[in-house]
Amino acid sequence: MAATTNLLRPRPLALLTAALIAGSAPAFAAPQAAGNQAELLKLLERMNERLEKLEKRNAELEKQAQAAPATKASPALEQRIKTLEEQNARITKGLDSDDISQYEPEITARLKAVEFQSLDMLKAARTVESLDGITAGISLTTMAQRPSGLPSGDSNGNSQLNYRGDVFVTLPLANIGDTESHIFAQFRLGQGQGLNGMSSYAKPNASAFRVQSGNPDDSVAVLGQAWYQATIPLPFGGYKPRSREKLEINFGKMDPFVFFDQNAAANDETRQFLNTVFVHNPLLDAGGDIGVDANGFSPGFRVSYYNETQKPETWRFSLGVFGAGANGSTYTRSFSSPMVIAQMETQRKFFGGLTGNYRAYYWRNGQAVSFAGIQESHSGLGVSADQRVGDAVTVFGRYGQQISGNVRFDKALTLGAELGGSYWDRGGDSLGLAFGLLRTSKEFSGESSFVDADGDGIPDYNFNANGAERVAEVYYRYRINKQFELSPDLQYLGRPGGDATAKAIKVLGMRAQLTF
Repeated sequence: MAATTNLLRPRPLALLTAALIAGSAPAFAAPQAAGNQAELLKLLERMNERLEKLEKRNAELEKQAQAAPATKASPALEQRIKTLEEQNARITKGLDSDDISQYEPEITARLKAVEFQSLDMLKAARTVESLDGITAGISLTTMAQRPSGLPSGDSNGNSQLNYRGDVFVTLPLANIGDTESHIFAQFRLGQGQGLNGMSSYAKPNASAFRVQSGNPDDSVAVLGQAWYQATIPLPFGGYKPRSREKLEINFGKMDPFVFFDQNAAANDETRQFLNTVFVHNPLLDAGGDIGVDANGFSPGFRVSYYNETQKPETWRFSLGVFGAGANGSTYTRSFSSPMVIAQMETQRKFFGGLTGNYRAYYWRNGQAVSFAGIQESHSGLGVSADQRVGDAVTVFGRYGQQISGNVRFDKALTLGAELGGSYWDRGGDSLGLAFGLLRTSKEFSGESSFVDADGDGIPDYNFNANGAERVAEVYYRYRINKQFELSPDLQYLGRPGGDATAKAIKVLGMRAQLTF
């Protein structure tokens, strides 16, 4: 009878099962749909009640056996004990396996199903947590343009179609003390050169991109940007939530215009102005002094001090050093004669508290190229400003002046405005208007006035030393939905290339923009 009494004691298996249920329950504390959580909790409660009843029945049978130790158990009681032992053995065997079988007791199958579901929920929650802070996006720009006014036989006289795709991702890194850091990467691909082969200073399609492989059928993706940024609160060792000063450090492969010569109303050729003279400072971009590679990027380093102690009015000083020239921008002798640019910027409130951004900068490119194709050192000054003057009106202006170097044009002024569509009940639309002057340099005018390419003894160009190319552009951005926009665009280029005798060129275009 002693053996029978031992068999009737509460089984450790039941206690283990109860512990497993209790250990699985907290997994449901993760944020889930209210209905699923309630259903799972009810299921656990029912299984717990069944286990408690089983343990209670075991205790009753043990008491019966102890009350009559000298009496032989009845056949019915022995059969019940045997059945109970077999059931416990099946439960033990079922819990020893991770698989769910149709031959195991229902309680173990349901318990393991609940446990698997809990683990799946926990895994999903951890996956979402690991992706926290990652941002990504895709942009696809398609542009069609048709010029008029070009000389007959000009290869740029035909309509041009091009597209460009950009994929970018930002990956946050683990903090080092109070220092936050992340990595930014951008891939770019496209086909079509647009109408940028014209003799004008201004290039009418800043969105055009094609890898310079010589084959127009190539549509190869390139790693345009890949840089690291660390943001360090100041003063060092201070209390981060109260910090109003920051030190930013960047290094890697960059687009220098991401950090310098920014402008709220004229900075993005995929949604705002298309002509290069309105997207960036003309001396740096159309003039070529920025020194980037054929794809528009360059290796470099940037350090920036940001002060917001008087927020919302802030100021920042930035210094960048970038590879330049045919060698420097392609990771060969990058910093022997680099492109150096220093910028001071501030954000101010005018016109009743409306935001304005004002930037002034100096640059020096030690591996620039003159209009004659000779490598030399160039330097210059630039200003970029944008100011809101109404709820949906932003005006902008840029000015650039060459200090040293033999360039085709040495002064550039661009002015314009962007008007939001809320004034005509189209809040997602925008209208942009801009005008620019690019003054021909005396050096280029003097050299070019004697160019006689066809050998007829008559100069091919007639430049006015004080003349200027005149550029105007107007676009309307029509929002179809959050991801899709259409923008008809019209450009005017007067005195293209500084030639006072040249006929004005007009360019009509249509841009389609998809953004995700």
